[in-house]
Amino acid sequence: MTAPDDPQQPASGRPPEEAPPAPSGGPAEDAARHAASPSGDRTADLVDALDALRARLAALRLPLETPGAAAARTDRARAVDQLDDYLLPRLRAARAPLLVVVGGSTGAGKSTLVNSVLGEHVSAPGVLRPTTRAPVLVHHPLDARWFTTDRVLPGLARVSGGARAGATDPAPPADAGSPAADAAGARVPPSRSLRLVASDALPQGLALLDAPDIDSVETANRELAAQLLGAADLWLFVTTAARYADAVPWGLLQQAAARHAQVALVLDRVDPGAEAVAEDLRRMTREHGLGDAPLFVVPEAAGGGEPGGLTDGLLPEAAVAEVSTWLSGLGGDPEARARVIAATRDGVVDDLVRRAVHLADAADAQEAADARLREAVERHHADAVRQVEAATSDGALMRGEVLARWQDFVGTSEFFRAVEKGVGRVRDAVVGFFRGRPGAAPQVEQALAHGLESVVLDAAEQAAERTYEAWRGDSAGAALLDGLELSRASGQLRAEVAEQVRAWQGDVLGLVREQGAARRGTARALSLGVNALGVSLMVLVFASTAGLTGAEVGIAGGTAIVAQKLLEAVFGDEAVRKLAVQAKQRLSARVRSVMAGQEARYTAQLDALGTEDAGGAGLRDAARRVEAAARAERAGRAEPVRGGTRPWTGRLLRGAGTLRPPSRPVPAVRRPGEAGTPEEGGEGRDERPGFWSRLFGRRDEREDRA
Repeated sequence: MTAPDDPQQPASGRPPEEAPPAPSGGPAEDAARHAASPSGDRTADLVDALDALRARLAALRLPLETPGAAAARTDRARAVDQLDDYLLPRLRAARAPLLVVVGGSTGAGKSTLVNSVLGEHVSAPGVLRPTTRAPVLVHHPLDARWFTTDRVLPGLARVSGGARAGATDPAPPADAGSPAADAAGARVPPSRSLRLVASDALPQGLALLDAPDIDSVETANRELAAQLLGAADLWLFVTTAARYADAVPWGLLQQAAARHAQVALVLDRVDPGAEAVAEDLRRMTREHGLGDAPLFVVPEAAGGGEPGGLTDGLLPEAAVAEVSTWLSGLGGDPEARARVIAATRDGVVDDLVRRAVHLADAADAQEAADARLREAVERHHADAVRQVEAATSDGALMRGEVLARWQDFVGTSEFFRAVEKGVGRVRDAVVGFFRGRPGAAPQVEQALAHGLESVVLDAAEQAAERTYEAWRGDSAGAALLDGLELSRASGQLRAEVAEQVRAWQGDVLGLVREQGAARRGTARALSLGVNALGVSLMVLVFASTAGLTGAEVGIAGGTAIVAQKLLEAVFGDEAVRKLAVQAKQRLSARVRSVMAGQEARYTAQLDALGTEDAGGAGLRDAARRVEAAARAERAGRAEPVRGGTRPWTGRLLRGAGTLRPPSRPVPAVRRPGEAGTPEEGGEGRDERPGFWSRLFGRRDEREDRA
């Protein structure tokens, strides 16, 4: 059989609405027709919901090393790839050709199989490992426009032409702005390009993509293979009798089973008498949820002009007859293709919803880790502020050199004796005292500054050590510490603390000036002794409870008493209490400023990652919207007519027609809640044939009637 000469005319018995698009039509016209259909609105709603989900996934960041974060990052990337490479393009172009991705392990014979079913060399088998050539997509010439644009796999540049000698049907030039056009003048690595080959040996409506090895030693090859498999309507998985039980292929096949992707397997290079291998592979497919997947056995052919029974690099027709017949059946039946596409598409939608919920959980874990790390930073540095406040309130600072300088300042003077005799004589003694000892105050002030600096530095060092230990004990925090000196306070801290202490002392002197300016009677005293009064206020702050209760709390032989009596003699007891409170508040504010700078060394690592608002609530909402839209779209989807009387027509691949499609009943892919088949030992009995049997069993009945 041959394809119709005029692609705009329907094939024999095919209704006009089932005709494949002409080259002048393509994805845009397909989208317009689909939008006008009764289910078009529901499909548009599903596309909108998926677009919103994709935006959420693209914005999702999982930078912290929380448990499972590495796997979640990979899952997020694959989900976005599958939306871009397959699901959104497929929903927007329901009539696009069925894309069969041929994947498998290194040396499984994928390229040889593709060449053999087509009867021509379109894909060069890899002689050296790893194969670094670009993946090859083979399509019918009239289907070229479906693939030359960025409709599917938009991240891969298009390269026209194939590996076959004397190719006469190169892919047409790409549209301006397409990946092919962008790559025209640039060298694109094979792992980021897609070679398009037009072949009229392939039925229209069917495309084959020869993917890189899934277990390649090259990371780029493995990643590309996984991406291409995610873009497939159907996987044709090729393995060998020697490697069919390898772990890597089964990891991908299990992922396919989890999302109900449509899969067929080819067991290549099976020696005569090794039928037990095929039975064991069938057993494994049932155990891994792929009992419905067709299995084709390609024997290790003998004879021929080349090793392995190859002739001109192709397998004998008899060896590929079963695969060719099966693919020809798909290519010649739009209804069968539509069912395969719908089954894979629905499975991908359900899988994306599941993935999105898991990724939302991962986002919540990131947000919780961010909050946990920030809380540790805040807690330890808040403790440091309280530590400084305690040390500057309980008299601990008024020891050693500070006490000696203060006593030298007041203890041997006439002023101290005047204070002892009564507050009434203090005012008269102030002027004489300040006139006689104007240079003593700076020594006390300097000693206070040094003592205060030591207290703040010690608290900051302890906060840094405790924060570092807290982060190091957390997997998310430990990864952020690499290469950073965060176990100690910053090297610039000493200079910063000294500057803040000097600024605070300036604040205290400013308070004294402001208070003195409001009291005319003390103007002369203030003009002569602002520094001394300021030092007295500092001593009062450090040596007592800041005058809040009015109690005379003395340390080291009446230190606070002297300071307080002096200040009260000049300003009055109520003013002194206010001055002490204000001085204490300004000191606390400057200490908090210092600690905030130390906190920022840690929190800046989190701020740069943008994890503070990484919660999964928005992602969950988007997933629920997709789930609801998918349910509505499926409920309104027209059920394809089963059976029917129109004959099948279409292009036959090499070797097809010599064998009928497999009619052996195979177990159905079960959805949750369905009973197992007798062959699988299920509790109930499900006499329905599997997915592929429902497709091709119908074909057998028509052929029998014919």
